[in-house]
Amino acid sequence: MTNNSHAIAPEAAAPAHGLETPTALGDFDLTPAGLAEAPAHQMDAESFVRTGNNGDPALKTAPARTFESIVIIFNPNSTGDAPKLAEQLQSRLAELLPYPADIRLQPTTHAGHAVELAREAARSARDVLVVSVSGDGGYNEVVNGVIHSGNPYAVCAVMAAGNANDHRRTTSTGPLEHAIADGTVRHIDLLRITKGQGADAPDEYAHSYIGFGLTPVMAIDLEKGSKGALKEMFSVMRTFSKFKPFEIRSNEGKRRKFDSLVFANIAQMAKYATLSEADDKLSDGKFEVVTFPHRSKLRVLLTALRAATQGLGDQPSVSSYAFTTLNPIPYQIDGEVKSVEAHTRVTIESAPAALAILG
Repeated sequence: MTNNSHAIAPEAAAPAHGLETPTALGDFDLTPAGLAEAPAHQMDAESFVRTGNNGDPALKTAPARTFESIVIIFNPNSTGDAPKLAEQLQSRLAELLPYPADIRLQPTTHAGHAVELAREAARSARDVLVVSVSGDGGYNEVVNGVIHSGNPYAVCAVMAAGNANDHRRTTSTGPLEHAIADGTVRHIDLLRITKGQGADAPDEYAHSYIGFGLTPVMAIDLEKGSKGALKEMFSVMRTFSKFKPFEIRSNEGKRRKFDSLVFANIAQMAKYATLSEADDKLSDGKFEVVTFPHRSKLRVLLTALRAATQGLGDQPSVSSYAFTTLNPIPYQIDGEVKSVEAHTRVTIESAPAALAILG
């Protein structure tokens, strides 16, 4: 841009030793003698890559984001006091934001409504933040709504208000309201599950994990009972005692029998179990595959106890995993239980850096 103003420029400092300061490449003496006289350690501040995450260039800090619209989605019938938390967040943001923004509360009215509300919110403005005040299941709906909105500038966030809250507990970097005011956005991978083949095969996304076998069966039993540590333990033991393994056909065509098969984007799930050591790998384009091949119930129980006490250690990482179901089987996606029909091709893939988040 040309500057036509007539401001008086400050006098330049006199060059050392009476030499004129070179102003173009041709003015520099590039001979060995000339290079030897060149000043060392001259640094251009604009050339630095400023990074977060302890200097990892893959997660370099982007300019602070501001939002013209912030939509806070919550379940008014939540057991985790979501309405009160949503109102408190709205009030805090009104105090903390250094710019004007439309901050709206958006309660859900039925199952799956958060998907619709998040999609509509993400399409309502370019720079929009959609916050889910919920547990993992409610956040899953918001994530899917935003991803399917087609707005690449939309950002997600979650305030824990559910039972497990695995994602928030595992990925949180600090108080949500301060993260929103600071505007420091980062990108994380998602898991994508496709059931069937072809362009019209239905797909959905998971922010944390997808589990087949023992994991969803226990989740179903927990949902039938009441929450609470002792009751949860009783439900798990009751489910474990009557659980049966499931079979799939691998991508190589072999039949394989599992007690549990989990695809994890985070290191912990179900509040207690540490699945892997991948807590610092949220944007590497891969996910961990945690397999429990069919064994005696005692062996499975011992493995579960190990996961709850000391963790399972490093697990293999892949960018995709495919198999075919032989019978109808349930699966758990971010805490919500769904099912897949028999003889269905199932593909789990990493969606690298697909979700922009705050907090």
